Amino acid sequence: MKVTMLGTAAALPDPDRGHSSILVTVDDEQHYLLDCGAGATRQMLRAHVDPADVNVVLFTHLHFDHIADFPFFALSSWICNRESKPIVLGPPKTEHFINSLFEGGAFDTDIVARAQFPGRGATMEMIRPDVRTVRPGLVYEDDYVKIFADYVNHIPQEICECFAYRVESKLDGKSVVFSGDTSPLDSMVEFAKDADLLIHECTFPQEALDYREEIGIGTASHTSPGELGKIATKANVKNLVATHFSTFDTTNPVVKKFVGMHMPIEMVGPGLIDSIVRDIRKHYDGSLRMAHDLMRIDV
Repeated sequence: MKVTMLGTAAALPDPDRGHSSILVTVDDEQHYLLDCGAGATRQMLRAHVDPADVNVVLFTHLHFDHIADFPFFALSSWICNRESKPIVLGPPKTEHFINSLFEGGAFDTDIVARAQFPGRGATMEMIRPDVRTVRPGLVYEDDYVKIFADYVNHIPQEICECFAYRVESKLDGKSVVFSGDTSPLDSMVEFAKDADLLIHECTFPQEALDYREEIGIGTASHTSPGELGKIATKANVKNLVATHFSTFDTTNPVVKKFVGMHMPIEMVGPGLIDSIVRDIRKHYDGSLRMAHDLMRIDV
C-alpha cells in the first residue's frame, strides 16, 4: 500500500497545508480517499493521481474541513470523464449532505447547463454518488481491501457520528488506520492493534491544550501528543504519523492572528512541532513522522 497525505491541517485556513484528506493506494491503481477536505482534488493532481480514478470516498465526520472539497472532486471528475460513479461512505447525515449539492441542490444550475452537451448529459450517473451509511464493523470490501469502521469521540453523536477507519490490504495483509478527529480512547488501542501504520490526529501541542483549558474554550475533542504516544505504544503499531495540525507552526502573520484564539501568538512557530515530537517520544519509541502535505508513505 501507498499512502499520500493530501491535506494535514485542522479547520483554520493555512496557506501551507490543505484540510484533512488521505489517499490510500493499493496495487498502484486502486484508490481509497479518507476525508475530502479543502484542496484534496488539487493535491491528487500534484501527486499525479487522476481524481476520476478515485471511486471510494470515506468521511470520518461532517465537519467542513473534512468534506468541503467533495463537490469540486465530484463535479470536476465528472467533466474529466469519470467512468464509475463514486461510492461515498460516511455518518448517517452523509446522504443529506450529498443530496444538497447536486441535482436540485447547490450546484443544480451548473449541472443543468453542462448536461446540455450530449456527452455530458449521457453521464449524469457520475454525479449521483452511491451513498452508504457507516456503522461500526466491516463497511466496505472489494477484491483489494477490507475497510472497517469504529466510533470515535469528537462531537456529540446526536449532531454527527464520528468514525475511525482501518484499511486492510487483501494482497499483502498490510493495514492502515486513520483516527479521524477524536479524544484519546481505549477503543482506539484495540482498533489500531498491530497496524502497520497509524495516522492519528494531534491537533494541538500540549502548550495550546493547557492554554485552551485555562481560558475555557475546551480540550476534550482532540488527542494530546502524550496521549497519542501512549495509544501507539499500547496498540503496538509499526509506524505512527501525527496529523491534523492546527496551524500552530505557521510563520504567516495573518494565520498567527487566527491561531491566537487557541494560544498566545508569541508561542506560535515551527518550534512547536519539536514540542509535539518530544511529548510523543515520552511514551512511544517506534517509527514516528510529522505529517506534511504530499508526504508519501510506503506501507
